[in-house]
Amino acid sequence: MSTKDRILNEALTLFAENGYDGTGVEQIAEKVGIKAPSIYKHFKGKEDILNAIIDNAEARYEESFGSSDNIGKLPGSKEEFIRATMKKITFTMLDPMIKKIRKFLVQEQFRSERLAEITTKHQLDGLLGMYTKIIEGLMKEGLLKKDDPALLAAELTAPVVLRIAKADRQPQYEKEITDSIEKHIRHFCDVYMKE
Repeated sequence: MSTKDRILNEALTLFAENGYDGTGVEQIAEKVGIKAPSIYKHFKGKEDILNAIIDNAEARYEESFGSSDNIGKLPGSKEEFIRATMKKITFTMLDPMIKKIRKFLVQEQFRSERLAEITTKHQLDGLLGMYTKIIEGLMKEGLLKKDDPALLAAELTAPVVLRIAKADRQPQYEKEITDSIEKHIRHFCDVYMKE
């Protein structure tokens, strides 16, 4: 791993543990094993580090989870929908970078308008937009009953977001939470899918 990547990784860990204001460049450098002035060879300062972390996390999320602009291939069956949805959820719950980002955002969303917007995007608006488009597509394909796609997206995603937040707070229940999420998704499919 390059020094630049190590700086980003250690900074994210410290931001998630101590908050943005509670983390200094000196602490980041110490964790990386370099002197503080060496950080400035790679970044202009702490805000530049934060921006790089956010950009990396957004790119990783877009690639592995998707967005309303990138819904991927529509599932062709109930089981395919469940597998695809659980794959996204597993990524969200278990990816070390995404877990740290989520913990950081939950803490910092009240201190930064930009971080509040990112949190809302990933925990509400962006997620709803993506699943509204997926549900609309499944309705057009005849796999889901006709209904209000935005309401169905909320019905599907809201309990999942709440359960993921519980897993973040109480990781010892991760397995049970994952099982309850899959049970919820299966119930949603049993109620609304035609197959």
